Amino acid sequence: MKKIQTIVLNTVDDYRSILPRLIVGLVFLSEGIQKFLFPELVGAGRFEKIGFANPEFLAKFVAYFEIACGILVLIGFIVRVSVIPLLIIMITAITTTKIPILLEKGFWQMAHDSRTDFAMTMLIIFILIYGAGKLSVDYLIKRKFKSKYTKWIL
Repeated sequence: MKKIQTIVLNTVDDYRSILPRLIVGLVFLSEGIQKFLFPELVGAGRFEKIGFANPEFLAKFVAYFEIACGILVLIGFIVRVSVIPLLIIMITAITTTKIPILLEKGFWQMAHDSRTDFAMTMLIIFILIYGAGKLSVDYLIKRKFKSKYTKWIL
C-alpha cells in the first residue's frame, strides 16, 4: 500500500509539468462540457456517427470522466491516476476515428487530422511520467508526508 502511495503522489520537484497540466486539464474540461452543450456535434451524435452502441450513455459517461479528470489534472491532485482514463479516451479516439482515415485516405491525411490527438496523447504521457510538479496538490501532500514519513514516500 505504501508503495502505491509513493507512485501516485510522487512528482518532480520543479515546474516543468504546469504547462502540460494546464493544456490537458483545460482541453478535457472544455471537451467534457461541450459534450453536454452540443450533443449532436461532439456528444451522442458524434458517438452514434462513429458507430458506438448506446451513444447517449457513452457520451455522458465520457463527458463526466473528461470533466472530473480535467479538473483533477488542473489542480494537480492524483494526477498519475487521473490521466489514465484520459489516455484511454485518446487511444479510443485515435483507433475509432483516425485509423479509418489512414485506411481510406492514407498516412498524410491521417497525420493531419490526428495532430491534436497525437499532441494530447504525448502531453498525457509526459504527465504520467513526471507527475504534477510543484504547483499541485500532489506536491503539497508529498511534502507534508515526506516530513512525517520520510521512509515510505519519495
